[in-house]
Amino acid sequence: MQGGVCIHTGTIPSKTLRESALYIAGLRQRTAYGLVGGVKSDLTIRELMHRKDQVVQQELDVIQQNMAQHRIQVIHGTGRIVDAHTVAIADGSATSRNITAEVIVISSGTRSFHPPNVPFDDKLVYDAETIIDLDVLPRTLTIVGGGVIGCEYASIFTHLGVKVTIVDPRTKLLSFLDHEIADALSYLMRKYGITLMLGDLVEHIEAGNNQTTAITRSGRKIVSDRLLFTAGRRGNTENLGLEALGIAVDDRGIIRVDDRYRTTVPSIYAVGDVIGFPSLASVSMDQGRLAAIHALKKDDISCLNTLLPFGIYTIPEVSLVGETEESLVAAGQQFEIGIARYFELARGQIINDHDGMLKLLFDRESKRILGVHIIGDRATELIHIGQAVMTHGGTLDYFIDTVFNYPTLSEAYKVAAMDGFARLRD
Repeated sequence: MQGGVCIHTGTIPSKTLRESALYIAGLRQRTAYGLVGGVKSDLTIRELMHRKDQVVQQELDVIQQNMAQHRIQVIHGTGRIVDAHTVAIADGSATSRNITAEVIVISSGTRSFHPPNVPFDDKLVYDAETIIDLDVLPRTLTIVGGGVIGCEYASIFTHLGVKVTIVDPRTKLLSFLDHEIADALSYLMRKYGITLMLGDLVEHIEAGNNQTTAITRSGRKIVSDRLLFTAGRRGNTENLGLEALGIAVDDRGIIRVDDRYRTTVPSIYAVGDVIGFPSLASVSMDQGRLAAIHALKKDDISCLNTLLPFGIYTIPEVSLVGETEESLVAAGQQFEIGIARYFELARGQIINDHDGMLKLLFDRESKRILGVHIIGDRATELIHIGQAVMTHGGTLDYFIDTVFNYPTLSEAYKVAAMDGFARLRD
């Protein structure tokens, strides 16, 4: 079907941009050695993304090789589901081609939500897909929406010398995070120069004369060179023929499925962002795998591991798995915490990350790990250690009794576990 945002305009390009920004802006060198550097004023996104095309093509090559290796036929065109077992494909010619199948899987993805009152033109006002086509770095950038995408791009652009303002109606950024991690991220974003205008809603956007103006409910006007709108996503479900088949979608085009990823038509499945939460590329892949298993092996009970790791590629990175303090309190769960700060680690001192932190949540009686929350360098890599231990019912004892390479950031687990044991004795 459609899709491909992850590789073409989403995850891969934005994370490549982030890594390029870290090096081109000299952030790694400056933080490690106290050097002062700058970014040339005429630097373009194309220069920053000099590796993007190469990385994207390499990813596409891998996919095509896998398709060929497993003898999977790829048909290019626009598909429309005619009935429970038939897809009509238009390839631009006068006629369409029908293909039939026992099972149909929809993985058409999502796109940026475009409210009718936002003047998107991809010259002054951008969305999450078109922002990578900026021709010149702006001096100022307003970001409407303080979700994951908005925070990630805010971190990237502020480290390239752009003055960034985030406007969001919520009073707290990324409220699904553990409160301590969310507070630390907000503090660091402000420290790096990002202006956070929270608890206020953008009601009107004007664009013209090479500048944008966002007017909030409180009457504030934010004038900037460019504006990025990142408030929400919409499923790519128009023109797929779903309504005629009786397949339900919500007002944002998200398809409803059961626990086996089946739509209301038993032979038609849907996976990935088009079915909504958690909308992670990593999860989408496994959803597709499980949908195929359930479709072809009706009695198979395979299911997705519910301990999903979430990674947020801000600067610094944030990652989490399991429960938060808030969810445990709401559930009446007795718990304790253990914290390791990067400045306590030899590796943290070596890389000069004094702001990083790893936080363990664990059951007071059994010492079973209930949640892991990390902010700092390599957070999205480190989280998988905690995820693996939690999946197998591990406790603080695992981290206490395990020898970690020295010096590493992974030692944070051992330090946090020791801190947790000390709190139990208090």
